[in-house]
Amino acid sequence: MSMKSLSIRIDSDMLDKLHVVADYEARSANGQILILIRECIEKYEERHGKIELGNEKKNTGA
Repeated sequence: MSMKSLSIRIDSDMLDKLHVVADYEARSANGQILILIRECIEKYEERHGKIELGNEKKNTGA
């Protein structure tokens, strides 16, 4: 699995709060964001089925 980079815009208050939560969980802000993204994907797949990637059909919800 290759690692990619993603840039987001976030207001300073939200970023500061993210750092507080991440510190509490003993994670970096990046690590905390990855946990949240994984949880989001898991919830989506529970409701809509596994997301197929690559040559397989992508589940876009459309």
